Amino acid sequence: YSVNTFWFIPTILSLLLKIDRSDGGIEYAKKLSAISKKVSDKILIVMRVYFEKPRTSVGWKGMINYPHLDNSKDIEGGIMKARSFLLEVSKLGMPCATEFLDPIVPQYIADLVSWAAIGARTTESQTHREMASALSMPVGFKNATDGSYDAAVNAMLSAQAPHSFLGIDDDGRTAIVNSAGNRNLHLILRGGKSGPNYSSENVMECRKRIRSGGLDNKRPVMVDCSHGNSNKDYTKQGIVFENVVRQYLEGCTEI
Repeated sequence: YSVNTFWFIPTILSLLLKIDRSDGGIEYAKKLSAISKKVSDKILIVMRVYFEKPRTSVGWKGMINYPHLDNSKDIEGGIMKARSFLLEVSKLGMPCATEFLDPIVPQYIADLVSWAAIGARTTESQTHREMASALSMPVGFKNATDGSYDAAVNAMLSAQAPHSFLGIDDDGRTAIVNSAGNRNLHLILRGGKSGPNYSSENVMECRKRIRSGGLDNKRPVMVDCSHGNSNKDYTKQGIVFENVVRQYLEGCTEI
């Protein structure tokens, strides 16, 4: 799938999978690929493959940091395992999505990722805004954990502009990275401490904030059916999904 595919398919169904065992993940990908082919005329299914887990304090940081589910901290092995997994999923014809957390990791796996998220806790980070400006796939910035939009709108404004920052080159050496800016950006409504924010009123307010910031993206809003929008209850995700599809069919084609 090309990058532009995401802007022409009416509905994107994103299924979450936090990878910790690659064999189970490949089995999941094969089943998802079969479903994807059946609904491809209406829905583009993107497999969310999360190798990094942001922590509020401490705990399991994801497969890249702990690929053996122990305390070995074999990050090199984790990156190799992550890339190998993405290659296998790509062979099945499944586009992959992930959340980029460590700013160095994209240099090793970004060519196999079709969509990326910047999390609610890192949307305000200048480092992640600069990183997003250099990524070659669409990037979504999540609203803050309290449900507010301002940080994500500012992140979009920053990431669409060119930046110069420290990173690594193709040989893994410290280098100055010059980005061209990323125009394929959107704000992800994921709810927050103040409650869900997927209603048509919330979407309209979000669109106003984006326009007032001077952004002209044609498809600037994505709705996360999980997190605060479903009150972290997976049985309510379908309710959110149906509501969002209805909004789109009723004319809110900016979702």
